[in-house]
Amino acid sequence: MDYALRTFENLNWVTLVLVGCLLCYTLAKYLYPKRFQEFTMLPVTNKYFLVLGKGDEIKHPFNVLLFIPQVLAVSLFIYLFLKTQQYAIESPILFFIQICSIYSVFVLSKFMIEKLIGAIFNIEKTINRYLYQKLSYRNLLAVFIFLANLIFFYTYEPTPTILLIVLLVIAVLNGITLFYSYKTNTKLIFRELFYFILYLCALEISPYIILYKAFV
Repeated sequence: MDYALRTFENLNWVTLVLVGCLLCYTLAKYLYPKRFQEFTMLPVTNKYFLVLGKGDEIKHPFNVLLFIPQVLAVSLFIYLFLKTQQYAIESPILFFIQICSIYSVFVLSKFMIEKLIGAIFNIEKTINRYLYQKLSYRNLLAVFIFLANLIFFYTYEPTPTILLIVLLVIAVLNGITLFYSYKTNTKLIFRELFYFILYLCALEISPYIILYKAFV
């Protein structure tokens, strides 16, 4: 009888990352119960933006508590995806920290550039509303990614095809949220169509292509 050697990866650090995500969600729900309830209803109603999302509340502690697990969950999913693609990983923990750093810098840099564009064209109020909507929807998508990580690390070992399908679903959902945000600013977009197309290519498409090329 032939025996196959099976290796087991130490998942202690993954457990700590997922517990950290869960702790952030728990704190957000405990400290801001009404806001959290409206946040979870975003797929069916935009009451969250109408009641709680007025003004520039991007730096609200609630958003910070949700942004932290977004960084952790998305970075962990990217790590898992690259791992299944036979990407050379010498130190899993160090590699995960590098992904977290790149993702954080990537998101925050886009945020600062978009804020700068708003100041230059004197549309800060519109940009702030758009950024708030985008941040909220991506925080919600991060909850889905967090749940996917739980399944893939502890219940079901995913194949590259499964992870690619999940990645495509996330991309489609992200596209839908962007479409909703653009729809709410239709008048501004048609008035400044050239600048909108320029923005779309420069800040919503090319950065992700560059990020993809950096890892693949």
